[in-house]
Amino acid sequence: MRFGIGYDIHVLKKRRKLFLGGVLIPHDKGLLGHSDADCLLHAVSDALLGAAGLGDIGMHFPDKDPQYKGISSVILLEKTVNMVAARGYKVNNIDCVIIAEEPKLSSYYGDMINAISKAAGTVKNAVNIKATTNEGVGDIGKGKAIAAYAVASIMEK
Repeated sequence: MRFGIGYDIHVLKKRRKLFLGGVLIPHDKGLLGHSDADCLLHAVSDALLGAAGLGDIGMHFPDKDPQYKGISSVILLEKTVNMVAARGYKVNNIDCVIIAEEPKLSSYYGDMINAISKAAGTVKNAVNIKATTNEGVGDIGKGKAIAAYAVASIMEK
C-alpha cells in the first residue's frame, strides 16, 4: 500500500464557472486557472501521482501547454489514474477536504463522489469528501479563493 497527499488552491473570479469534484456548482464566481481550475480534482490527481512516485500535476499537465487550456479536470484525473495503472497500481481510497467560505457544498457531495469514483475506477465508498470554512481568515476566509486537500492510497493490482 502506498499513500500520497495533494493540495491545490485557486482564486475565485466573476464570469467563471465553478467546478469542484467534477461537478458544476451554481455560484456567482468560479475558480481561475488554465484548465477548468477544479482544485479538488487537482488535489486528488496530485495525491495519486505522489502515491505512485510520479511527481505532480504540473509536471504532467503544465499550465503553459495549450492542449490543457480549458480542459476538464475529470479528464486530467482519468489520465492520472491511467499513469498510476501503468505503474501497476489501482486506487484503494481517496479522502478529501474542501476549504471554502461559500457556497455550501454538502448537497453536492454525492455527485462529486460519483464523478471522482468513476474517473478513478473505484467504488463510491472508496471516496470521501468533506468541507470546512477558514473561519474568515486569509483569502479563503474572505471568499477570494477555494482550496482542497486530498489523501489517496493505492495498491498493487
